[in-house]
Amino acid sequence: QVQLVESGGGLVQPGDSLTLACAAPGSSVSNYVIAWFRQAPGREREGISSVCLGGRAYYGASAKGRFTASRDNAKNTVSLQMNSLKPEDTAVYYCAAGPTCGTLNTEDYSDWGQGTQVTVSS
Repeated sequence: QVQLVESGGGLVQPGDSLTLACAAPGSSVSNYVIAWFRQAPGREREGISSVCLGGRAYYGASAKGRFTASRDNAKNTVSLQMNSLKPEDTAVYYCAAGPTCGTLNTEDYSDWGQGTQVTVSS
């Protein structure tokens, strides 16, 4: 079991960029596949990206072309760079840890952070 903590959320305007970070206090993110999900009010949790141990990232349809996930093992974090944000990107963003890379199914991830709110509004 690993504790995960997300940070970097906030209120931004449409078109802005934002970078989220997922840290694992007391553990090493380099030992886990880390995925990013988001959940908007009234909607199911949606997979954004799955980052493999070696750094390769897989993306869901909503993230392709605008979001980039990457590891920084020196900082013990996995980041999600989000560009050209839209109001429909408003959601709580979660990171999760699991054993299998490339899947964006919530049931494949056993440990979750508390989430960080991202609000895109003018």
